[in-house]
Order: sequence, then C-alpha cells, then structure tokens
Amino acid sequence: MTTQQLSEQEIIRREKRTELEKLGINPYPPEAFPVTHTAAYIKSNFSEETKEAFSQVSFAGRIMSIRDMGKASFAVLQDHTGRIQIYVKRDDICPGEDKTLYNTVWKKLLDIGDIIGVKGFVFTTKTGEISIHVTALTILSKSLKPLPVVKEAEGQSFDAVTDPEFRYRQRYADLVINPQLKDTFIKRTVMVNTIREFLNGHGALEVDTPVLQSIPGGAAARPFITHHNALDIPLYLRIANELYLKRLIVGGFHWVYEFSRNFRNEGMDRTHNPEFTILEFYVAYQDYFWMMNTTENLLEQVAMALHNTTDVQVGDKTISFKAPFKRISIFDAIKEHTGTDISGMSEEDLRQFCREQHIETKPNMGRGKLIDEIFGEKCEHHYIQPTFIIDYPVEMSPLTKRHRTKPGLVERFELMINGKEIANAYSELNDPVDQRERFEEQVKLMERGDDEAMFIDYDFLRALEYGMPPTAGIGIGIDRLCMLLTNQASIQDVLFFPQMRPEKKETQTATPGEQQ
Repeated sequence: MTTQQLSEQEIIRREKRTELEKLGINPYPPEAFPVTHTAAYIKSNFSEETKEAFSQVSFAGRIMSIRDMGKASFAVLQDHTGRIQIYVKRDDICPGEDKTLYNTVWKKLLDIGDIIGVKGFVFTTKTGEISIHVTALTILSKSLKPLPVVKEAEGQSFDAVTDPEFRYRQRYADLVINPQLKDTFIKRTVMVNTIREFLNGHGALEVDTPVLQSIPGGAAARPFITHHNALDIPLYLRIANELYLKRLIVGGFHWVYEFSRNFRNEGMDRTHNPEFTILEFYVAYQDYFWMMNTTENLLEQVAMALHNTTDVQVGDKTISFKAPFKRISIFDAIKEHTGTDISGMSEEDLRQFCREQHIETKPNMGRGKLIDEIFGEKCEHHYIQPTFIIDYPVEMSPLTKRHRTKPGLVERFELMINGKEIANAYSELNDPVDQRERFEEQVKLMERGDDEAMFIDYDFLRALEYGMPPTAGIGIGIDRLCMLLTNQASIQDVLFFPQMRPEKKETQTATPGEQQ
C-alpha cells in the first residue's frame, strides 16, 4: 500500500506508531498479557460487599471512546463480553517525575481502536457507573486503520454503519462496532451443538467425506470445476455428500451424519450463497415416515435450546416448531393454490399450463423441473408454518424409492418453513437397476442442455449392487435454519464471510466514516 492510497488518519496513525517505537515502546509486544477479569464478570459481580475481591484486576480490550479531562481521563474498553469504563489518572500511572506515559503516550499517541491492557481496582463513580481505576497501562496493539464512526447517547447507537458492502466485506470491523451481532453467531453454534447432541444421543456417528469429487453427485446443481495437477484429471467441489454417506450404509454403518460444506456454482441472493452448510444423515432400516417424525422432534429441541419455547419470532410472524407438522402432497398443494390438478399432465400439457399461469420456463426443462417451477411460483411462499410437502413425481427425484402405493410418485418430502425449503428427505432408492435407469434419464436431460442434471456415478451403482438396506436420508440447510431461528432476513447475516463480488481497487482502503 502506497502513501497516496492512505487516508490522512491512516498516515497520522502510522506516524504515531513510529513515535511509540522511538520512545522504546513496542506497539505489538510479544509477551502475553494475563487477563483476570472480563467486562461482563466485573459488571455482574461487583458491589460494595464484594469490592475487596476486585482490588486487583487485570483487563484487556479495545479503546472505543476517550474523554480527556486534563490530568485524568475516562475511556471505554471493549472485550469479547462487552464494554466497561476505565479511569486513567496521570499521577497514578506515572507516580514519578516522568509523566511521558500519560502526557505523550496516553493523550497523544493512542487512538480509538487501539488494544491496551490495564491493571487496577474496580470502583463505582459518582454517577454510579462501575469502572476500573487504572494503576498500570500497557499497549498491546496499535490500530493503523480508524474504525467507522458510531455515536452513542443514552444507551443507543446513532450513525451506526449499516452499509452491507462494508459490513459483509469487512466483517472483522463490523463485529467490533456492532458487537451485538455476535449473538447471531453464538446462537448458530448452540444450534449446531444441539443438533450434534441430538444425533449422538440417538447413536449416530459423525463422519467426514470427500470435498473434492470425481463425480458431482447427490443433487441437481451446477458444480465448481477444478483440476488435479498430479493426476491430470478434473475434479469437482462437492454439491452434496449424499452418495458417500450411502456408501457407508452399504458398508454396514447404521446411522451416519456429516455437517457438509457444499459448493454450487449458481446465483447469489438473500437465501443462496455459493458456499453453504448442509447437515445430512442416513439411517438403515427406516423410511421417510420415520424421518418426518425424527425431523419434527429434532427441530423442536433446537428451538427450545435457543429460545426456551417452540414459538419463534421471524419478522412479523410467529412460527411454531411444536410437533407434529402439517403434511400435504405436492400435487394437492398445487391444486390448492392454482385450482388445477396437474398430476396426470404430460410435459407439453405442463408447458401450456405454465404459459397460462405466466410461469417462465426453459426448453431444456423436463417434466420434473416444470412441476418444480409451478410449485415454486404458486405454492412455496404460502407455507409459513412448518409443512412437509410429500410424495413427489418420480421425474423430480432420481435418488428416491418409488412410492409403495402410488404409481409414478416417490417417497420424498421437503420441509417448508416461512416460504422456503429447509430440508429435503427420501426413502432412499436402493434398487441398483432402477437407480441406473434414473441416472440414464438424467443424462438425457443433460444432453438437452440441463446443466443441473446428475452425472452417472458408476462407483455408487457398484456399491448399490452389493446391497444397501432400506434407508431414510435427509439434508437440512443449516444456514437457512439459522436464519429462521435468529430472525435474520439474509443468508449473509448468518455467515461470517459471505461471498462478495471482487472489490474495486479504489475502494479497497475505504472506510465509511472514520474515528479520529
């Protein structure tokens, strides 16, 4: 970075860094700083009765504001638990004749954003604010880039940075100036841990499967393609881990699961990121009826862990995760919301129906894709409360077992909540002959130009030929579930570092408003 690219404040801060070094102060000391107390602990536990226990504290945090009062100053430090006020008096941190640490270092060379360590004792100010009276001060990290300006008054923030471009691209700064955002990510961890505890408690085994795959199988999606130099072969970032988990069921495991990082080379919007997390699990000797019951119980337990209730506020709606959930077939759902029974329609009839309903289609769409488009356009958004959409046409589900009583359908469900798909589950197809024929139909769709059609995975077919027991499987979108349970409208708000467009060179150092 050249000097010409730096703002005036960045240049000044670099000069201050140099001045600190001239004074023999390392702005980034190598020694550890022993922290004995956090802001939250001090505020929760300090009182007149307990003040003796706080007569010697060691605290570290980032400077968020400074109020200079001449020979004394107040400042606010922020650690990972919150903020606390400190009181810095010149003669306390500089008891001798040399007042450089206060007059020069503290008052002139430190800035908002710098990280410092302080030692001292806790007291209550005349206004009743719990604070740390500083007796020793250490610089731990000099901040060379100013934080965006956030004004606070009477417990409220004003002029807080809300620009998504800045917030998502510079999440590290976003978390500093909007520490309340940590709550969303803490809840995400609680959510994942609760799911893991539920599965482990039922005897499931967590496993890892390949991210680099020779065949992008297990879902209908456009993959990312890379190249392995040593083997000189193309490889694909996985779009799903389904086929590998089912290989493990063939191998004799009873119940396996994985939190799978998946990649799909498709569009980005408020509910889609090209890199995302899916929980998939597969259980031998079960079917999609069992899976519906298990999914209800799992999500009910997760809602309770996060909110202590099964009623969750999502925008202006209250969504109940109390089991059981509603169940309706996809054809009944379409009939309910369009007034038309499309179950017996041919591909051409479906195209005509789409034209009549003003639903956009593409020539390479087969019967399954057309039905999917109709449901997506006319039905999906109506299902706010958790609803299992069940019994899909066979053309939409190349990995699913045929329905036991309804010809032309398969035993599949999608869980819709707040108008979005949250989970997709099957009674898994374990007939290798039928599976081969389904794959071959997918190849025909690929030849018609459907770049989301599935490849034939010959190794998976070989695995099925050894015999896979009846199996139930599911994929649950962790990011979308987190959006629901934390009341976030965009997937970018539940990902620490969402995918962004390349940054323009002239904005790479831009900060929307700087603190002095």
